[in-house]
Amino acid sequence: MTLLLFLVILSILVLVHEGGHFLAAKKAGIKVEEFGFGYPPRIWAKKIGETEYSINAVPFGGFVRLYGDPAEGEVKKSRDFKRSFLGKSKKARTVVILAGVVANFLLGVVVFSVVYSLTGVPQKTENIKIVGISPGSPAEKFGLKEGDIVLAVDGKKLTDLSEFTKLISEKRGKEIKLLIKRETNNPCQEKVLGGGGFSCQDGNLLFWLAPREAPPEGEGPLGVAVSNIEMVKYPFWQMPFRGAVEGVKEAFAWGWMIVLSLKKMVGDLVFQGVVPKDVAGPVGIFQATEMVAKTGILNIFQFLGILSVNLAVLNVLPLPALDGGRLIFVGWEVVFRRRPKPQLERWINTAGMALLIILLILVTINDVKRILNSF
Repeated sequence: MTLLLFLVILSILVLVHEGGHFLAAKKAGIKVEEFGFGYPPRIWAKKIGETEYSINAVPFGGFVRLYGDPAEGEVKKSRDFKRSFLGKSKKARTVVILAGVVANFLLGVVVFSVVYSLTGVPQKTENIKIVGISPGSPAEKFGLKEGDIVLAVDGKKLTDLSEFTKLISEKRGKEIKLLIKRETNNPCQEKVLGGGGFSCQDGNLLFWLAPREAPPEGEGPLGVAVSNIEMVKYPFWQMPFRGAVEGVKEAFAWGWMIVLSLKKMVGDLVFQGVVPKDVAGPVGIFQATEMVAKTGILNIFQFLGILSVNLAVLNVLPLPALDGGRLIFVGWEVVFRRRPKPQLERWINTAGMALLIILLILVTINDVKRILNSF
């Protein structure tokens, strides 16, 4: 099932991206010779109209083959030249090149919008809510639960997340008193099994526990993840509009985060010689898909949106064989007022594709090593 889900997600991302190129090319009057899912060798193909639709053996990608594309070979000026990629204006070619990026970004917006329309709109509150508890942590041992709201620490009322984090850090190794509000199964309000380790105060729970002085990497002294963001639902007729607004914000936020991550990754590689370890290829994405699949359909949708925005950002990078790399050749025409030789463009694109395949293999090897080391 994980493999099937992985292939479905990958197929959606590829088809949306290439579909953007396809529709933009058709709109511009460019002849589309082939719409392919995956890379050759070919498994199946069918010609409908003037376009051949194919499914290929290597599923990690796809392509739209346009008539007159320099990457495919030189096209002599003839009666059909006006329907070729090179026969169109620089503006039209730019639109076609960027259409895949835009399509992936819009898919992210749509997916995030649907998720927020169903789950509610995130809003900042004064509540410090526990949203995660680490196994074996003081929080788990003393009976704290996800959904608990921290009202006070050692009698000091808290409404700010950073203040809570700072106070807990200062109390490492010392016993503290937490006043907790629990909405359901509250032993201070209902006849439920509670256990020891707490007292009651005005219907809320009091816990005494000591934050760890040296918590494991990635965990805090208490072993809790906290948030002051809550999902708020409005009347059903408002939710699609409010969800769309949040969807746009989310897509831009992820896009900017990915840009910053790429900037840091390149900086570490060029200036410090540090090879990035967190870059994931198909195997890493498959592993992430397996983890997300266990958390529900909405998280799968969120994952699809993140991957789609990620694909949009990566494709606009000015690297050969990517959409951003193809824009460089259009820019060449603007600067030098003439087109680069088709042989040069074809050679650069071929070299870029070879480099991407090599990088894909290296990243896949790194993914496999990381998985094996986790056992």
